[in-house]
Amino acid sequence: MASTKGYLDYVLEQLSGLDEITYRAMMGEYILYYRGRIIGGIYDDRLLVKPVKSAAAMMPDAVHELPYEGAKPMLLVDALDDRAFLTALFEAMYPELPTPKKKK
Repeated sequence: MASTKGYLDYVLEQLSGLDEITYRAMMGEYILYYRGRIIGGIYDDRLLVKPVKSAAAMMPDAVHELPYEGAKPMLLVDALDDRAFLTALFEAMYPELPTPKKKK
C-alpha cells in the first residue's frame, strides 16, 4: 500500500515550525529530509524515523517497524498531533544523522 499525499501534507504541516524540511517521492512512499539529511520517511501512511540514540531516548516505548520488506527497522512516531514533540525530536536527531554522500 502506498502512502497518501494527504498524510504527507498532514505530517509536513505538523513540522511546519522547522526550516528546511523537504521530501522526495520514491516508489509510492516519501523520504523526509531535515536540513539535507535523511531523517526518516512516510511508509504506508506511517511516520518512521531512523533509530538513532536521541530518538530512542525520546520515545522509549516506540515500536520498531520495517518501512518495507528487506529494510532495516525504524521507529514508529505515533505522537503526530504534538507539534512541539515532533520539532524537538527532529532537532535532537539532527546531529546524529549521517551527512549526505558526495555525488561523483
